[in-house]
Amino acid sequence: MSAEHTPERGSILIAGGGTAGHVLPGISIARSLIDRGYQPEQIHFVGASRGIEARIVPEAGFAITLLPGRGIQRRITAENIASVFGLIKAMFMAINLVRRTKPAAVLGLGGFASAACTLAAVLLRVPLVIAEQNARAGAVNKLTGRFARACAVPFPDVDLPRAVVTGNPVREQIVEAASNVDKATAREQLDLPGERTVLLVFAGSLGSARINDAVYGAVEQWRNRSDLAIYHVVGARDWDTRPDLDSGELYYRAVRYEDRMEIAMVAADLAVCRAGGTTVAELPVMGLPGVLVPLPIATRDHQRFNAMHLVNIGGAVCVTDSEFDAQRLVTEVEAILPSIYQMSDAIRSAARPDAADRVADLILTSLR
Repeated sequence: MSAEHTPERGSILIAGGGTAGHVLPGISIARSLIDRGYQPEQIHFVGASRGIEARIVPEAGFAITLLPGRGIQRRITAENIASVFGLIKAMFMAINLVRRTKPAAVLGLGGFASAACTLAAVLLRVPLVIAEQNARAGAVNKLTGRFARACAVPFPDVDLPRAVVTGNPVREQIVEAASNVDKATAREQLDLPGERTVLLVFAGSLGSARINDAVYGAVEQWRNRSDLAIYHVVGARDWDTRPDLDSGELYYRAVRYEDRMEIAMVAADLAVCRAGGTTVAELPVMGLPGVLVPLPIATRDHQRFNAMHLVNIGGAVCVTDSEFDAQRLVTEVEAILPSIYQMSDAIRSAARPDAADRVADLILTSLR
């Protein structure tokens, strides 16, 4: 370990959250910093009191300061007025935190919780690095990225200055499963047939009614197929209203939630899912091609841009939410099946399993 990379250089603040897509990359980067000699107590997270980080960051073994407030919508409402006051309070708290802890650098992950802390870093002249998870930068990263020493981005052409393509950090479980768990073992663990082509369907913890309805219709059309299996993560929102399906010769299994997604990805041959930053980073590491259905309300249509990076290398197809139904799902899957192994090789070319290490190195470089 070189002198520039020793923990004596100071602590690191990691700011951002609201969703797992913002928080999990930060945890991966924190663990990479520990591999480089930092102690857990030298890494401090800053998040939002309403965000998922309030739970998962302490579970990962790191301290966190939670700021009040919520994101500001682009219209005048009573909630927005309260949000402005919350942001002002969060800003003062962030400035006090940065002054008290005197971090060597601040890493901004995006999301509301990142705004106050990254702006405090700018005001107090603390080295700032931005980590963007999507092909189109979020509003906070667009604002503070212009002051950052570097911006870590998942793809070329992300609209941030001083961009360095690092990839989007993925969870350790994903990297380990991709290299150590074979498909046959994964299928045994999930009670999936070993000889069929397996479709893995998922859309986050809540799920997607659009994707779920398309799958239900496809199951009806594929009743006579004995070569396919569908592992369907329905999600909490629509679990209690799912139909009672007669899948015939098709193997179909629905689950409410899957907390072993890394195993499910290893077991699968093709994914049907949204195109969030985490998903489009994990699919290449797993070599898992996808039928991607971007969330239509995603900010700046970033999920569509995410998806197109994988489409352009031949590793996925992209279908708009409004056009996605059972017939379109059946058509796309049946068109993919003859070339599924070529698509697997193609999507694997976009894998960046060392993305967390790359971002950690970028942070350490900013200290020089």
